[in-house]
Amino acid sequence: MELSSKTKIAELLAKYSFLKEFLITMDEHFKTLDSPLMMKTVGRFADLGKVSMLTGVDPEKLLSSIAAEIGKRTGETVTVLKQDSGAADGSPTKVDMMKEIIRDLHKGVEMDILVKRFGELIRDVEPSQIAQMEQQLIAEGMPEAEIKRLCDVHVEVFRTALDKKVMPGLPAGHPVHTLMLENRALEDLIRDLACFAEPSADLTGLTTLLDKILQVNLHFLKKENQLFPVLETKGISGPSKVMWALHDDIRAILKDVRTRAEKDPVTPLEVKTVVTMLSDMIYKEEHILFPMALETLSEEDWTKVKAGEEEIGYAWMEPSRDWQPSGSTTTPELMAARAGSLNLDTGQLTVEQVNLLLTHLPVDISFVNEQDEVVYYSQTPDRIFPRSPGIIGRKVQNCHPPKSMDVVEKILNSFKSGEKDEASFWIEMRGRFIHIRYFAVRDSAGTYKGTLEVSQDLTDLRALQGQKRLLDW
Repeated sequence: MELSSKTKIAELLAKYSFLKEFLITMDEHFKTLDSPLMMKTVGRFADLGKVSMLTGVDPEKLLSSIAAEIGKRTGETVTVLKQDSGAADGSPTKVDMMKEIIRDLHKGVEMDILVKRFGELIRDVEPSQIAQMEQQLIAEGMPEAEIKRLCDVHVEVFRTALDKKVMPGLPAGHPVHTLMLENRALEDLIRDLACFAEPSADLTGLTTLLDKILQVNLHFLKKENQLFPVLETKGISGPSKVMWALHDDIRAILKDVRTRAEKDPVTPLEVKTVVTMLSDMIYKEEHILFPMALETLSEEDWTKVKAGEEEIGYAWMEPSRDWQPSGSTTTPELMAARAGSLNLDTGQLTVEQVNLLLTHLPVDISFVNEQDEVVYYSQTPDRIFPRSPGIIGRKVQNCHPPKSMDVVEKILNSFKSGEKDEASFWIEMRGRFIHIRYFAVRDSAGTYKGTLEVSQDLTDLRALQGQKRLLDW
């Protein structure tokens, strides 16, 4: 038996099933091996070299530990081969070679020369290695903006290799499956948009089409708020930052073209630019980001990615909800973090943090429960309407002068009956413009739970004009 960085994990487990439990005890990242989905997809092509990179386990330690366990359990002699791409003999790794190609690309070396140098390297390059290359270049000081500027050229250099990669089959409802379905819908819109890039094209209907395409923002938000944060917990942040910057570029040009299309005809070149940017983003997602994420994240991680999809929304489609991830998303670290905290719908906060947040809001708030008792007010440094601890537990009707009683009762009764949900007032006081709003607070079943009062000094906000895009301090 021979072991090397190229040994496939699936083939190894098929021959030595006991290694699964051994690896899980060796490092918690190997819990992925318990996921049928991951073993059917990523497990088919992940080798020990890639596993070492993703888990952070030293490759020599990983190989020697596996060899020792096989020998102990079976009596077989296992030979550990030297890594064919490593620093053991001083030769560069594939990532080192790719980084050198990109550095030369940035220096202006001819594309044809670099593609020729790429040569044999393209046969085995993996999406995760491209992401690792970008991560290392950023760590070594290459600005993210510079990597973003030539990101399209990066893809062109590696396109031949990436085109050979096949996306593993995914169950309907899996986050990547949903994102890919959105890409198919976007491709239909891109084909329609390409027709407007012709010099003699009739621009009727362009604004309507651009409005539909602008839903791509939901697609981007799911990546930015759900996928990228989980990748960052695995130490992968550079590629996410570069792609987020590209999202912003696409948003900006889409918004600009859409705004001007209402008044003046846009040029075919502008339309073609939008088509190219959207098409290239689909390519980067499906040939780099998604395969890398599937190689890196466990089923538990994908559960976290999926958790916020409904809140963000979906672009152009309603997804299947067939996929039901197995396993809990509660890790020992998270349980420790929750100790002494309040478990809220979208996170955990300590009592101290809750107090600090409420007193740092740019508004004053008070809360009256369903029995009309004042149970809380925020003690902000400069309250508009003074409050004191003596009002806590007091009926809200007794906190207002008799002349206001009818209004107070009308608001409370309309909130309790469900007739109204909000009441607003604004006054001028000591030269300031004060906005006061009351909100009915209801639970998920619609049951009335109290009234929230929010007071805000809008004087300075009402005076704002134009735009402020730069920090001036």
